[in-house]
This record gives sequence, structure tokens and C-alpha cells, in this order.
Amino acid sequence: MSNKANTLATLRSQLEALIAPGEGAIPIYPIADEDGLSVLSDAQRKWAAAQGWTPSEGAVLLLPGEDGAVAAVALGTGGADWSKTSPFLPGVLPARLPAGDYRFEGALDDPETAALAWLAGSYEFGRYKPENDSKPKRLVLPEGADKDRVLAQGLSLYFGRELINTPANDLGPAELEKAVRDLAGTYGAEISVTEGEMLLADNFPMIHAVGRASDRAPRLIDMTWGEHTAPKLTIVGKGICFDTGGLDIKPPSAMVLMKKDMGGAAAALALALLIMEAKLPVRLRVLIPSADNNISANAFRPGDVLQSRSGKTVEIGNTDAEGRLVLADALSLADEEAPDYLVTFATLTGAARSALGPDLPPLYSTDEDFAAGMLDAAETTGDSLWRMPFWAPYDEWLKSSIADVNHISQGPFAGSITAALFLKRFVTEAKRFAHLDIYGWVPRVKPGKPIGGEPQGARALFAFFEKTFPGKGSV
Repeated sequence: MSNKANTLATLRSQLEALIAPGEGAIPIYPIADEDGLSVLSDAQRKWAAAQGWTPSEGAVLLLPGEDGAVAAVALGTGGADWSKTSPFLPGVLPARLPAGDYRFEGALDDPETAALAWLAGSYEFGRYKPENDSKPKRLVLPEGADKDRVLAQGLSLYFGRELINTPANDLGPAELEKAVRDLAGTYGAEISVTEGEMLLADNFPMIHAVGRASDRAPRLIDMTWGEHTAPKLTIVGKGICFDTGGLDIKPPSAMVLMKKDMGGAAAALALALLIMEAKLPVRLRVLIPSADNNISANAFRPGDVLQSRSGKTVEIGNTDAEGRLVLADALSLADEEAPDYLVTFATLTGAARSALGPDLPPLYSTDEDFAAGMLDAAETTGDSLWRMPFWAPYDEWLKSSIADVNHISQGPFAGSITAALFLKRFVTEAKRFAHLDIYGWVPRVKPGKPIGGEPQGARALFAFFEKTFPGKGSV
């Protein structure tokens, strides 16, 4: 059994092994409807009829040749616009096909997304399983798909998934820092870390308060890359490696998945990887406030009033809303240099899931053009987002009688909005601010998305920034 973390180099090798040369690959026929069966031979159509197969979305049929071996594959798409309605549909294939080389027959509307979907559907989290020596299921890149670009997108996705899927006993703040150092070393970025009691000395009191009950020291990880004179893009990712809820302890059903509470950090780093791989002309900064929210004699308490980096005093309404506290200190630091774009990724509220479910993260933005661009990018990439408002009238729900602000509202309503409004209070100088309240997890198998971690929003925001800042390369 292996208990070894996959490095970026290892993940890249795994992805490259999924790309096949062009010779002798088995054709895959995307078939939208009954008329589409005409691309098959007469014998293959009879086989499909004998199997009772219809080209519903995601239906896969192996078509035998005269020797009994698989000669072709039919993929039901359920309609002609599947590249828009279900762009990751080819991701169903790797789990349903025998080992071998495959290729798509005919032109595809979006060949790169189809290839990425194959890579996404091939992913397995194997850190704690015996090595899999079976032959891979490889894909010949469709015409029009750039290999380097597809591999970079796959690497970003795998990197984010690996981080989220790793349980907290093997991914604490120190291990998350190590992953960031691996990323920084790969792309020539600079990194600095403020750890433990130094958080107080350097004025990050809320990060320290949240993490001080753990025997694993909290920290603020700060990575920078790019020319100092370039437009400033700062990404902040919530890095709570495990969340017990603190003294307001979670029930077991809510705690079991809390290894994913650093999903915001994973999404931020997945986006950073794509930006650096593409060499976008930006000055990139990534801030990861990382801690465990544990229970101990020195844990912060409901009713405490915490000092923040900004100088605002914060009354604690519930210790299970710790993420916004660590983000607030990191946002204050980010805001001090007035970045052109400031983005937060965080697994922040259950209210977001109640409103939009696990697959559709809420997006908040202070800038209309920024919001419209992100939503357009989300639609074109299939990395879905939904606009939610910084609804100013709800800000009064955060009032405190003894401090500048309470970090939660006491009512049952609009929890995702009030959390976003709390974060917005710590952003005054950034030219554009956006907040993504992601789930970071796939609870049921979907095309190209196995159950497990998912760095939601990273591909959508990269598509936006790639369009906004055309780079030296392309991913």
C-alpha cells in the first residue's frame, strides 16, 4: 500500500500516459439520435438493436468486430448540442471501456474540452491503494486539441482533487504549505510563510485565534509570481485543513467530510497553476490562511471579541463560522496593495448548498463587468457559477452591540449573502472583488467527475483571466 503524496511531476506523468499516438486506435462515435446510428455498419446497427441500446445521454455501447474484439464504441449524447449542455460527457468513457487506445471519429465542436473530459474521467485517488498495474485507457487527441493546453488543464484539475481528497491526518497546514512550495518551485514563484506565534507579531490575530487550539501550527502562506509592474491579481483560498466546528462542535454527519474544508485553497492553487503555466502577464499573489479548527482549553469561544488585522473588532457568534475569520485577515493584507483583481475561494456556508446545491457555486462581485465576464467564462467552460448579490440591506444583520461587527447573523436566512457581506467589509482598496462560495466536492458520480474533491471555479476564472490578459503562452 502506498501512502505517498503525488507531486506535480508525478501527476503530469500520469496525465501524459493517458495520451495515445494516432495508430490503431478504436473509434468512438458520438451519436445524438436514432438517425446518427447510420454511421455504424449494418452489423453494428443490428448489434445495437439486439442490445436494446438507444443513444441517450451517457449511454455507452461496445461494438464487436468479426474477431469478437472491440472494434468501435458508440457514445450516446442525447442531442446535438451536448458540447454545450454537457461538455464533460466524454468523461463517462474511461470507466466503461477496456484498456486500449481510442479516438473520436469525426469533428468535435470543442475538442479540447472533450479531451480534458477524458482525463477528468480517468482520475482516481490512489494514495492508499495498491499500485494499479493495469494498462491505461488512452485517447488520441482530437484534431484541434493542443496537447500542452489539455495537459495543463488536466494537471490543474488533478492537483486540486489530490489536495482535497487527502484526509486531514496527512494534509495539515504544514503539508498544505509543502504543496504550495512544490507549486512555487515548479514555476519559479516566491513564497513566504508566517507561522504560529509569529501570526500575532505580524498582526494576523484572527488566523491565530482560529488555529491556536490545534497542535499543528496555523500559518499564512504567501506566494507571489510575475513582474511587479504587471496588473495585480490576488487570489485568497480558505485553507482550513479540518473543521470540527470548534466549541460549537459539528454533529458527526457534518464533520465527516471536513477534510474538504481546504477546498478553497485547492481551487485557488489550481487557478494559480493555470495562470503560471500560461505565463499570463500579471503579478500573481496567492494567500492561503491555513489552520485546523480544533477543540482545546485555549480554543476561541462563542461571545469572544477578536481583534482583526484591519483594526475592526469582531464578535464571535459561532465558532463553526471560522473560515470567514481567517479569510478576513488575509483579505486585509491583500487589500493593502490595492490589487486590480481580488478573488476569494472558500467552502464557506451550508446556506450556499441549500440555495444552489453542490454543483453550482454562488459568485459575488463588486464589479458588473467582472461578474459578467466570469459568468460567460463559466458557461463556455462548463465550470458553472451563479451570480448572487452583495445585498446591502442584509449588512445590518451583522451588527454587534459590543464590537464593530458580528461575524454571523443570528437569523436563519441568507447565510451565504451575510458571509459574503462580512468578507466585503475587509475590502476597501481593491479595484474589483469577487467571492466564490464553493462546495469543493462531488457527492454523486457525474461525467468526468468521480465522487470526491473538485476545485470548482478554477477553470472558469482562468478562462476569464486568459481572455483579459492574453499571455506569452496558452493553456
